[in-house]
Formats: sequence, C-alpha cells, structure tokens
Amino acid sequence: MSNATTTSGLTFDIQLSTQRKTPQERAEILQSPGFGNVFTDHMVTIRYSAEKGWYDARLEPYGPLSLDPATSVLHYAQEIFEGLKAYRHPSGAIATFRPDANAARFNRSAARMAMPALPEDLFLGAITTLLEHDGDWVPTQADASLYLRPFMISTDVGMGVNRPSQTYLFILIASPSGPYFSGGIKPVTVWLSEDFTRAAPGGTGAAKAGGNYAASFLAQAQAVEKGCDQVVWLDALEHRWVEEMGGMNLFFVFGSGAEARLLTPELTGTLLPGITRDSLLKLAPELGIPVEEGRLSTEEWRAAALSGELTEVFACGTAAVITPVAHVKSAQGEFRIGDGEPGPVTMRLREELVGRQYGTVADEHGWVHVFG
Repeated sequence: MSNATTTSGLTFDIQLSTQRKTPQERAEILQSPGFGNVFTDHMVTIRYSAEKGWYDARLEPYGPLSLDPATSVLHYAQEIFEGLKAYRHPSGAIATFRPDANAARFNRSAARMAMPALPEDLFLGAITTLLEHDGDWVPTQADASLYLRPFMISTDVGMGVNRPSQTYLFILIASPSGPYFSGGIKPVTVWLSEDFTRAAPGGTGAAKAGGNYAASFLAQAQAVEKGCDQVVWLDALEHRWVEEMGGMNLFFVFGSGAEARLLTPELTGTLLPGITRDSLLKLAPELGIPVEEGRLSTEEWRAAALSGELTEVFACGTAAVITPVAHVKSAQGEFRIGDGEPGPVTMRLREELVGRQYGTVADEHGWVHVFG
C-alpha cells in the first residue's frame, strides 16, 4: 500500500490488486477489446458527505459495488457521468484530450442534478492516478484507446424524496476500446423521431445524466425497426427543429470546396454541450471553414439536401469522434445526403481532430494532457 499525489487536501490511497492480468493476458485482450466489454485492473473511488465534504480517495481493485437495496440512486436516479479517452502517442506517452472540459461539464451536470461539485483537481487527479497504475492498458494500435468513465451516484439509504441525497460516491473505471468503425468509417441512416422527446426546456437535457439515456432506448428501438442506425431528436414543442443524434451533436455542411460552411444546432438547454462539438467550433474556422450555431428545421434539412445545397452531415462525440450521416428517414418519407459517402469536409475535420488526440498533429490549443 502506498500513496499518490495529494489534490484538494486529499491523498489517493493506493490499494493494488492481487489479481492483475499478466502482460500476456492483457496483450491478448488488447488485440480485440471491442467497446466497453472489458475493464482494467483498478478503479478510483472518492466518497462525499454533507458533513465531511469529499474524503477517502483511493485506487482499489476493480470489482462489484455493495449497495443497500434502498440506496437512493436505485430509486430516484441521482447519477451523472462523463466519457473521455486516453491515447497512446508515437513517443509511447499517454495523453488525454481536454479532460479539464470534462471536469467542468461534470460539475455542470452535478449542479443540475442537485449533486455536489467535485473539485477539478480531484477529477484530474483520479485520472492521473488510474493511468499511473493501469497505463499499460492503453492500446498501441491505430484508432484504439482507453475509454475512461467517471461517474457519481447518490448513496443515501431510505425512501424519502423531500431532499437530495446527502452522501455520494464518485467512481472512475476504464475500458480498452478498439476502433469504433471496425471496417472503416461507415455512414449511418437516421430516423427523425416525432413520437418521442429526449429533453424539454427546463429539463435535464444539458446534463450528462443516466436517466436521459434510459429515456432514449425506446426511440432508438423504433429507429432500428425503421431500418435506421440512429435516432435524431427534435425539439419538444413543435417536433420540427433538429437537436441531436442519439447521444451525439450534429453538424450540417452547406456548399463545397472553398465555399463550404458549417451549421450546428445552437445550445438551448435541451442539448448536451459536447466537448467534441466545442472543439470543432474552434478548429473549423482555423481551417477556413465558417461555422454558425443556429436552428434548422426538418423541412429545411430535406429541402437543402434535395436541392444539393446541403452536401454533408455528420454527428460528433467522444466514442465515434465523427460519424457521417448518409440517409434520413421519417414518417414523411426519406432522402439522401450528397452521394451517400463520407464527404471531404467531414473527413478533413476528423483527420485534424484525431491527429491532435493521437499526437500526430500539433496541439496549438493546449488541449492535450500528456502523462509520462
């Protein structure tokens, strides 16, 4: 047992697993890890109480949690999470991409769900501690990474609903992940959902809360029934303004070549403010591609695609980075985007973003945090 770096007055207590995978076992897993199927040897936990604040920070063996059946998260869904990745750079160093932005969004989600803020240095310290001990789990093959999942749950025991929980548990786990697109980048077909709503004004749409995803499963199942890969969410009031795709933000490319420009739905409180989205808002103008945050209706989407004014559409997020959209279906019919293949703007933005993440393109923004 040893101690790690002290952050916010807390020292991470290190309790190493006695059942760590051997280098050979780990190498076999990393050859084809899938996504979210296997996990590293350790996890980080930090506890909170209204009386003590944050306390008992530790790295411990990955394993099951023991919860009382009356634990509040199981009944009232006070839970938030984040998603980010660790990448292997050509030098062999391990890097994360904009973890400070994830820490800030984590706390915005916490505020909306009446949960305590986690000091940013504790969030980053948890990542550093886990990577110090499980860094060998970061894959070396192209387009692979170590997916990091920080989350927080309420842990009060009891059925009262007159106030939020007074105790919480923060956990960080990690899962090696292969390329999201095993056979190359595949454009998707989407279903415009008019029967279901992801979020309404004043709701929790801007928070990365588990309940938002549970509420999306039925609409996603409907999309699959319609022969689509993903659901596209529309606004809750009129069911005509485009918001996001599944758990990813959308971008629309108008024009081509030097005349290409981008439009992405504006943040209204019902959309998740994606970190990949924010990164592209900064990168695109630097590449000479104007970008605007605004509104786009389903009627405008269809008309622009049919006229050829709209040339490309893509979604973006941590898991798949950038996903081209080729075909759109709805109760009113269907239409195709461009020639149905990934477009040049989509692929250029993906190349620039991935290059920074994997250390093959210079990071002029200070977004990359290198460990070791």
